[in-house]
Amino acid sequence: MPSWLEGKPFAITFGVLFGVVLLRAQATYWLGRGVTTGILHTRLAARLDNPKTTRTIASLNRWGPPLVTVSFLTVGLQTVVNAAAGLIRMPWIRYTLAMLIGCVAWAAIYASVGIAALEGMLALAAHSPWALAALGVLVIGAVIAVVVLRRAAMTRQRTRWSARPAPARRLLRGVLAKK
Repeated sequence: MPSWLEGKPFAITFGVLFGVVLLRAQATYWLGRGVTTGILHTRLAARLDNPKTTRTIASLNRWGPPLVTVSFLTVGLQTVVNAAAGLIRMPWIRYTLAMLIGCVAWAAIYASVGIAALEGMLALAAHSPWALAALGVLVIGAVIAVVVLRRAAMTRQRTRWSARPAPARRLLRGVLAKK
């Protein structure tokens, strides 16, 4: 948070952060739209042609505006989602409504607990870098455990479904059995 915002009332801090994230998100969206309308042969277009953007576009096509809203609660995905929404030419009003909800959530988090969490991590690093490293390892371990467990559950579910006969095969068996 800028030093000139420190000690200001929550409403002022929230308003400034909301304005910043709103302008940034809209600029990124319109930059994405611009890529599709005329600047496809520039270095910017080449930078947007990567696996992360491709996955994000596929997710946007599947989930739409809710993904835009949720992206504001993530780190490192918000810009890609906003640019991808512009790339796929998501209707501006749908995008803006979803973006406004995300902007409110982002500003509320960073005006209150988000900045406090960041300051806490900096204080922990100043006091004991090893404690911060241990915390980082714990968080990374927890994320890896969740990903591994979810993938294992998805694999078990796919195996269960592939072991069952497909509905068409079951119907065909029923027809052949009657003859």
